[in-house]
Amino acid sequence: MNIVVREATDDDAKLIAELTRAAWAGKVSVTSSGHRETAVLVAQHLRDGGGFILLADDVPVGSVRWLPLDTESHIWEILRMGVLPAWRGKNISQHLLEAVIHHGLETGIEELRMAVRADQPKLIDFYMAYEFELAEELEYTHANPLEPAPFVMRRQLKY
Repeated sequence: MNIVVREATDDDAKLIAELTRAAWAGKVSVTSSGHRETAVLVAQHLRDGGGFILLADDVPVGSVRWLPLDTESHIWEILRMGVLPAWRGKNISQHLLEAVIHHGLETGIEELRMAVRADQPKLIDFYMAYEFELAEELEYTHANPLEPAPFVMRRQLKY
């Protein structure tokens, strides 16, 4: 299997919206806004932050996005990382996370943050393996008010 992660462009907004909805289906609570993802919102996220698409043998199978905080542009929040159901369990989502980490390091970002849904606490250990730590004092700015507050994790990129 040939795995490639490429940076997303504005032309990828529709594809990323479709990947997100498909990755969320049957996996994430129906109240999640990821189920209603639109190309318009994705395009805005790509303009304000960025994203990557995960390809397996040239087929898009996952995506991730990031946005800088409104008040602290040196901090990015990672959003909507997901892999299609048929590709889960193959240890490929790590390529998306690693791409964001490396891109953040290359561009001088000081910190990455992400939310782990309250109904998916097993992901905390996965992210800890990538030097993320729980940050209970932080709130996730993109949290859905219709759902329990997520666990916020952070990784310092500059020490």
